[in-house]
Amino acid sequence: MKHRKLKNSELDRINPEEFKSSEKTPIIIILDNIRSLNNIGSVFRTADSFLIQKIYLCGITATPPHKDIQKTALGATDSVAWEYVENTLDLIHTLKKEGVVIAAIEQAENSTSLDSFASESGKTYAIVFGNEVKGVSQEVVSASDVVLEIPQYGTKHSLNISVSTGIVVWDLFCKLKK
Repeated sequence: MKHRKLKNSELDRINPEEFKSSEKTPIIIILDNIRSLNNIGSVFRTADSFLIQKIYLCGITATPPHKDIQKTALGATDSVAWEYVENTLDLIHTLKKEGVVIAAIEQAENSTSLDSFASESGKTYAIVFGNEVKGVSQEVVSASDVVLEIPQYGTKHSLNISVSTGIVVWDLFCKLKK
């Protein structure tokens, strides 16, 4: 069997307007004090790929339009709904009142390994990713409904924020689509 790479014109992708009117995956991404503009752009691109409901940009996290966000987002800032909220903790309290399950992505005592986490159908999940150096703040971890940890087996203690987002979004996407 031979494989031929597909051309972009053969991928049958939707346009930004069709994206906005599409049924979304019940996942919200919260970026808590992310420094890297390239990481922010990469998260937008991942969010677009999996029809994520919304991205919240909190604290020092930069917002579009910015050339370094655009460089990695490749236009996803035009399709994915986003909002800037200064205080992450206030946002979490608001989302919890709306019935959203808050999941901090962090290494913590009594965390749940991502591979053993069972999502519930009919629920919306907000996944919180923290600062590249300090991670998710302790007050946000404490306010979360669950702390999910990506299992790691090598010598390093963490993954890049954009890589972590891709792993967690893909895992939850698969579990929610079952």
